[in-house]
Amino acid sequence: MDSTLATMYPGACDCHIHIYAEGYPLAPHATFVPPPAPVSAYQRMQKELGLTRAVVVQPTGYGFDNSCTLSALARFGDAARGIAMLPPQAQHDDNEIARLHEAGIRGLRYMMLAGGLSSWSNLEADAARIAALGWHIDLQLDGRDLPSHESELKDLPCKLVIDHTGKFIEPVHPDSEAFRSLCRLLDRGQTWVKLSAPYETSRVGAPDYDDVALLARTLAARYPERCLWGSNWPHPNAQPRPVDALLLDWLIRCAGHENTLEKILVGNPEAVYGFSPSLTSRRGVASTS
Repeated sequence: MDSTLATMYPGACDCHIHIYAEGYPLAPHATFVPPPAPVSAYQRMQKELGLTRAVVVQPTGYGFDNSCTLSALARFGDAARGIAMLPPQAQHDDNEIARLHEAGIRGLRYMMLAGGLSSWSNLEADAARIAALGWHIDLQLDGRDLPSHESELKDLPCKLVIDHTGKFIEPVHPDSEAFRSLCRLLDRGQTWVKLSAPYETSRVGAPDYDDVALLARTLAARYPERCLWGSNWPHPNAQPRPVDALLLDWLIRCAGHENTLEKILVGNPEAVYGFSPSLTSRRGVASTS
């Protein structure tokens, strides 16, 4: 898969990874102790899969200390972007946000599940503050709660990215109100969804994760310009640990069409994270950047 993917989709991006490195202590609220997952280990996996870009998402275990993520971005260089976590607005200023932008941060994580430190009450103010920089809110929640928050999410002044195929903790059907709510947000035009981490919510399980795959296929078919993909490496809480190459294979099957896959892996990440347009487009596929 490695050389073939790299040749067919130059600039292919893994839009959701975490880095855990020695020398960066976990926050007191951390719910688990992950094994070390340094940049060098990810780069080996990245090369094996034929990926060239990555988005480093601040782990909840590090809380508001973005030091490890920023160090990783420095190691990756221009081939990576980052998603930070910040305390309530009163505790950070525009100079800090400008510093993070210069370091490669392009989004603010809102983790609304166990271990997350974000609050819905801060969302509107944070979104307004980051909009001018082209940042987005990276939202992870139980997708079944989307109808309750749809109105405020539709009114955000910035881009919005929703994690893990909506992360419906109990997988739903495409005709459910919760999934329709996700679709209405995608209709907004400034919302994207990551077709990622099916193992976190599937009740069917590997290798096909059919219950989550149904949702991913539906989204890829309806919204090819609004889908992203992430490996969720290094999967510290998953037992057994999924095989990254098989997760990419799952995405390829869900995409169903080469043009759609090119958008998910290359064009859409360029639009969301501000990567430079790829120097080479795959023959026969129009650039979406």
